Amino acid sequence: MTITITGFANSPDKGKGLARDMRVRWALEEAGLDYQVHGLSFAEMKEPAHLARQPFGQIPTYTEGDLTLFETGAIVLHIAENHPGLFPEDSSARARAIAWMFAAASDIEPLITDRDVAVFFEKDKAWQAERLATVYDRIRRRLKMLSDQLGENDWLDGAFSAGDLMMADVLRRLVSSGVIDEFPALAAYVARAEARPAFQRAYAAQKAAFEAGQATG
Repeated sequence: MTITITGFANSPDKGKGLARDMRVRWALEEAGLDYQVHGLSFAEMKEPAHLARQPFGQIPTYTEGDLTLFETGAIVLHIAENHPGLFPEDSSARARAIAWMFAAASDIEPLITDRDVAVFFEKDKAWQAERLATVYDRIRRRLKMLSDQLGENDWLDGAFSAGDLMMADVLRRLVSSGVIDEFPALAAYVARAEARPAFQRAYAAQKAAFEAGQATG
């Protein structure tokens, strides 16, 4: 069955691989799966056809036969559970990989999203600087804990897994801020993840989609 995912027809990240369809593309590449991408405009994301797939009008979605999924964690989990390459064979190690997936989505990403809101949508507020300082303080405390857990290891729990894919992709959203550089172990962790051939293929595909959107837009 053909796998189809949705993404931005003209991504606001300008082809930098920061849109959330990136982690789904990456998972599909790690699993060696063929897939198609249906690019959507912001207007199309709010139309009934897409809202039937994604009730909040966001991207990405994943469709395979009769199955349609939304939320990147759920999509990556489905891919990892049904195809080799993203989960270890040992059941305990697999459970820990899933825990790291949830940690990325629940413990790290909301802090980064809060930072994005403060930077891009609250820049004209008189209290923005004070709020941003508080947001960065929370991020740094959490990154310190994550860095301590990673230590000198290449990955969070043995071999690379879906937990690392989710965590590294979440952390990538902080790279431009410079905060990741304050934690050398995490900066190296992200660089290792980005060096993976599957990541490089996914990144190139998302960039090409953006460039195609620019050419036709």
